[in-house]
Amino acid sequence: MLDVCNIVSMKLSQLHPHPFPRISNPHHHSTPPFTFSISFSSNSNFKFPTLCTTPSSTTHHPLPPNFTSSQLLHLLRSQNDQPSFIQAFQSASNHPNFNPNSSFYNEILLHLTQSSSFDSITTVLKQMKSSGFIPNANTFATLIHGFTHFQEIEQVLHIMKSELGLNSDTQLYNLALNALVEDNKLKLIEMLHSKMVSEGVPLDVSTFNILIKALCKAHQLRPAILMLEDMANHGGLKPNEKTFTILMQGFIEEGDLNGALRIRNQMAGYGCLLTHVSVNVLVNGFSKEGRVEEALRFIHGVSEEGLLPNQVTYNTLVKGLCRNGNVNDALKIVDFMTENGLDPDLYTYNSLISGMCRSGEFDKAKEILQQMILRDCSPNTVTYNTLISALCKENEIEAATELVRTLVSKGMLPDVCTFNTLIQGLCLTKKREIAVELFEDMKKNGCQPDEFTYSILIDSLCSERRLKEALMLLKEMELNGCARNVVVYNTLIDGLCKSRRVEEAEEIFDQMELLGVSRSSVTYNTLIDGLCRNKRVEEASQLMDQMIMAGLKPDKFTYNSLLTYFCRVGNIEKAADIVQTMNSNGCEPDIVTYGTLIGGLCKAGRGEVASKLLRSVEMKGIILTPHAYNPVIRSLFIRKRPKEGMRLFREMIEKSNPPDVITYKIVFRGLCNSGGPIQEAVDFTVEMLEKGILPEFQSFVFLAEGLCSLSMEDTLIQLINLVMERAKLSERESSMIRGFLKIRKFNDALANLGGILDRQMSRRY
Repeated sequence: MLDVCNIVSMKLSQLHPHPFPRISNPHHHSTPPFTFSISFSSNSNFKFPTLCTTPSSTTHHPLPPNFTSSQLLHLLRSQNDQPSFIQAFQSASNHPNFNPNSSFYNEILLHLTQSSSFDSITTVLKQMKSSGFIPNANTFATLIHGFTHFQEIEQVLHIMKSELGLNSDTQLYNLALNALVEDNKLKLIEMLHSKMVSEGVPLDVSTFNILIKALCKAHQLRPAILMLEDMANHGGLKPNEKTFTILMQGFIEEGDLNGALRIRNQMAGYGCLLTHVSVNVLVNGFSKEGRVEEALRFIHGVSEEGLLPNQVTYNTLVKGLCRNGNVNDALKIVDFMTENGLDPDLYTYNSLISGMCRSGEFDKAKEILQQMILRDCSPNTVTYNTLISALCKENEIEAATELVRTLVSKGMLPDVCTFNTLIQGLCLTKKREIAVELFEDMKKNGCQPDEFTYSILIDSLCSERRLKEALMLLKEMELNGCARNVVVYNTLIDGLCKSRRVEEAEEIFDQMELLGVSRSSVTYNTLIDGLCRNKRVEEASQLMDQMIMAGLKPDKFTYNSLLTYFCRVGNIEKAADIVQTMNSNGCEPDIVTYGTLIGGLCKAGRGEVASKLLRSVEMKGIILTPHAYNPVIRSLFIRKRPKEGMRLFREMIEKSNPPDVITYKIVFRGLCNSGGPIQEAVDFTVEMLEKGILPEFQSFVFLAEGLCSLSMEDTLIQLINLVMERAKLSERESSMIRGFLKIRKFNDALANLGGILDRQMSRRY
């Protein structure tokens, strides 16, 4: 196989010439029982998937006669699907030399829990017991970790008793609760806590620490503190250092360092001493808020109490400072570390490099990299990826390429993060073909693309309307078992809709449901907009109803798509109904809504109503865009009311967003065609040109005819010279036009000027 390092170098060289239900604790105390409660929605209709263990085809599983557990594990890991995995396991278990250990069984169980039914797990547990292994607490923990992705936990507890023969004691419940917290399955915790209490299993300090951690993760700090206070009601339990550290961390995560410091004082009141862990948590809190001096005073204070800061303490402070852009302060801390006998390590340097890249100080980041190497601290892939990512974000693709070569020369294989960063940079700089080649080599050399890799390429292909290739890439992504990402599907639906391939967009939309990909508001809004643009408004309305049934609330983007359609077809009554529905559903119309409705009113010949609506919106203090003003200004000029049109234009400059190119073209056209004072049109032409905006040529010709009819040829010559200057005509082109002006052939001069401007426009687009 061709070495991946050489492949990457070769490809990159092409860049150069570079309330759960509310549960009360039923213990009988004189004080009111404490209630543990986190509010989450639950899915009571969840069903466990069933695995068919009968393989679809017979597969040969080669194993040596005296195979080891590690050889068997290697074989099992190489199976591509669950039935093959089950078949290989059953085949090996019937072999006379089958002699696994408990770690082997635990790994098998963890694998099966990812997609198997409980029946499959039970079969393996029976096999385990028949082989002489007694399931233990580690086995139970494996099952809990494996099954936390399900919405039920009763089955695991049933297995614990019936198959494992384990008693439901405090330790086992703590294992289960902690697994749920670590896997962020917070809505299952109260169910298990309730069962623990109902079975009379005593809670210990570890139980409370786990529950407090769950509450902190759920951003419910007040209930977490109440739980700490409730500990004494359970046999006189006292919080320990870990209890307070969890609470301090919870307050810091909420951005409340002062709250964490109050917990620290409470900790001292309980007689608990700070440890390095609790000190580092508080240092992290200080640094996150940029309170550097206080952090240093705090470190000095605990040092005097005998708790000297360790490497983690300083690294925590350095990382926090760099994250907040205080890189110079972080460098001072590194100097302080060195003075106190602690050398910066990989974590320190990576934090500094990340902070400097975030601040755009790439040269300093490279200096730190060199310093790191000189001090015999070897950079890792994270170090290089940080620099590569920062350079790519600045479109410095060649510099990023050079860094990859450095990485490769040091024997470090690019990882998926490196590839993703480069592929994204290449796509952003319109070097998509090289990005695709790099993507193919990435796969050939064993670096598996992830959902982000596919997202980058699919987005790039869709932006270039290369939808066939994008759809093929989606299919590849699904076949490779890559995690399905709603963003990818949204991108494809958007690309298909913009290419008027709405039927295919609908197929992708339906496919998402079949594949279990949750559709977001963006998904619905994109397809609703596509249907509206293709005049399928009834289906768009039905899709909005479906969106509501799916529990998603229509937003301004949803309503604006429907509103745009009705305004485009001149159905103002229906458009007004849409705006009224928005208001009644608590969705505040935005400037796009008002601009669209104003434009629709003007298009339907109801300019007076549009003007009144414009004034009404202004009275609300909403700053409107040219999108809202332009139709009203155009309507006024069409109705031969140029003074009002100009007044609104000037008012727009004073009170609203600046006029855009379209606004100037509307006013210029209006002045040239309204029959008003010609000098006003001339002055406005000069104003436009001074802002670098070329006048619409057809109207300019009309103005020229007016000037000639009034014997104002000199004024016309001045205007043509200004136009040539702003259009940056070549000397040869300008000389030719001036020649016609000199002999008073104005029509020839204008015809040549118009032809040159047309050619410029065609080259530009």
